Amino acid sequence: MNYWLLKSEPDVYSFDTLLNEKKGIWDGVRNYQARNNLKLMRNGDLAFFYHSNIGKEIVGVIKIIKEYYPDPTATDGDWVVVEVEPFCKLKKQITLEMIKKDLNLQNIGLIKQSRLSVMSIKKEEFDYILALSES
Repeated sequence: MNYWLLKSEPDVYSFDTLLNEKKGIWDGVRNYQARNNLKLMRNGDLAFFYHSNIGKEIVGVIKIIKEYYPDPTATDGDWVVVEVEPFCKLKKQITLEMIKKDLNLQNIGLIKQSRLSVMSIKKEEFDYILALSES
């Protein structure tokens, strides 16, 4: 199993929207590295849902339920989507400020590649953030 972090602006597509819809398509990615990460996702992989720009916090966990296929919103290029469903809402949101201050998370992609919208997360980082959300 692989672990990921996917960013979305909550005023465009929020975790609550996904909860209401029960499943969604992760579309609109127009960065080659982020696209390549979508192509690496497998059914059953878990990802943090991160609200960017507004909130700047991890709010939930989603599950990849369908591997990549062509992005129906793309008019050019080799862009792809994956399908996701909500896995769980975090009991406590984990803010970017908390992550930056935590010495155990100094190498996380969210800090190192802050503009990337789809990134891998190490299992240890994923488990650690889940534990933080429970405390």
